[in-house]
Formats: sequence, C-alpha cells, structure tokens
Amino acid sequence: MTDTAFDTSFDAEVTAKAAESGANASARFRERMTGAGGRSAMVDTARVNYLASKVIKGINDIVLEDKVSYAEYNALKAWLIKVGEDGEWPLFLDVWIEHSVEEVASEHREGSKGTIEGPYYIEDSPQLEWNGTIPMRDDEPGNPLVFAGQVRAVDGTPLPGAKVELWHADDLGFYSQFAPGLPEWNLRGTWIAGDEGRFEIHTLRPAPYQIPTDGACGQLIAAAGWHAWRPAHLHFKISAPGYELITTQLYFPGDPHNDDDIASAVKPELMLNPIDNPDGEGFHVDYDFVLDPES
Repeated sequence: MTDTAFDTSFDAEVTAKAAESGANASARFRERMTGAGGRSAMVDTARVNYLASKVIKGINDIVLEDKVSYAEYNALKAWLIKVGEDGEWPLFLDVWIEHSVEEVASEHREGSKGTIEGPYYIEDSPQLEWNGTIPMRDDEPGNPLVFAGQVRAVDGTPLPGAKVELWHADDLGFYSQFAPGLPEWNLRGTWIAGDEGRFEIHTLRPAPYQIPTDGACGQLIAAAGWHAWRPAHLHFKISAPGYELITTQLYFPGDPHNDDDIASAVKPELMLNPIDNPDGEGFHVDYDFVLDPES
C-alpha cells in the first residue's frame, strides 16, 4: 500500500472514530494471534480452569458484597455488548489490565524497564539505517527530536545489529493505520543498530492525547468521572538474537499526566531527559537499552 492511497489532510484525520480504531485494533490482534499459531493453545487447561474460576468468583463476590441491582447488572451487560460491538476489547484490556500483566512478565529482568505495548503496534515497519529518519508527511507538525543511544547486554556487551522499533502518535494524538488521513507507516520505523550497538533516530516529539472517548471505553470513563489522558510517549520494541525482547514506552518530564496516566504505564525509569538540540532545531535525547539474555 502506498501513501498515495490515503487522504493525508488533517481534516480527514480528526474524523477518526473509536469504533473504526477499535475494529482495526481487534483485526490486528487476531492477525497476530493467527500468525503465532494461536497462543491461547499454549495455556494449560488446569491454569485456565483456575484463573477463569477465580475471575468469575471475584465478580460474584462483588455482586453479593455490594448488593448489585438488576438495573446495574443490565447496564453492565449492555456496556459489555457495546465494548464488543465497538471492537474496544483491545483498548479496554491494554489500558486497564495490561500494566499488571507486564509487571508479572518483567519482574525477573535486570536490564531496562519495560511497560505496556498498547493496542496500536504494527509489525514490519520500514527498516532504516542506524541514523535514519522516521517516515512522516512533508508537513508533519511537531518539534524535531533526535533520539540517540546504545543497545547492550546486562554485562555491558554492545549489541550491533539490534533491532529498534519505534512508533508514536502524531501531534494530534492519532496513530497511523488507526485513523483516516494518515500514510500507512506515518511515524513508524525500525532502526538497525550500527557499530557498538549505537543508533540515532530522527523523529518528532509527540503530544499528550486522550484515548478514544466516543465508544464504550469513553462511556465508562464518563460514568466513573475519570479522565482519558495519556502523557506524551514514545513506544519501543528492542530485540537482538539471544536476548529477551523489551517492549517499553518513554515519557517526557513536566507532562501533567505523568502522575495519573489512565493506562498506569509510567515508571520513574522510563522518564527521558531532553535537552535543546545542539546541532539544530528541536530536542535531543540520550537513552540506552539494556537487554537480558534469554533464559
């Protein structure tokens, strides 16, 4: 698919709807699960029995302890149906549940901290040289950002050839392939680390954004009196043969939602330290990724 197949006007982009974004996220997730041979088949039956029974018991305990009425029960049933109709299960689970799953999965690691993937990852983004510029529109709004660093092992060994995948929202808070009016690979790229595992990524500093609020997840947010904001962040996946993949997000100091991120994904170790770019416009960041060996 080429960029010419898209309406790249910003007017088209802001017409993005939660249902469209949710449907794309659900479809992408199904594709990845199919490509992985159906990862659910890897879960032990006894484990499914234990966890499913515990979840169901927990829900029933809440109903009994908090005297849930039929009106509340039916409102929940209608809302769960709408989550499915809007395709928002990936959004709901990734925003409110994934951070705990990630914490369990990463608790053994000695290297760099990870955090949630979120619902908007796309595999096989364009591959670039170690110091390449991320694909973007000619008139892409935002401040230039140079993101440089090194990929190395926990023992300090540099990892040349490591793969650094980056994706992030644009200045309006939208992700390519999940909103209309955006080129296919806008603000998505894969860098191959050079000598000594070093990389230098040329991109733009993203803005904070609200998760979609016109669908079922937005209904929950409004009903509970929550906010829908995520702080500005960069998504990364870092990998190298023989080492554990890191999935993470990195954040910018001073963002008003670093302390109350709706997705609960911010960690102190993931905070960047941007400075004015000494070689041009915008900002410069240095940040290294440290990988654990595969067990």
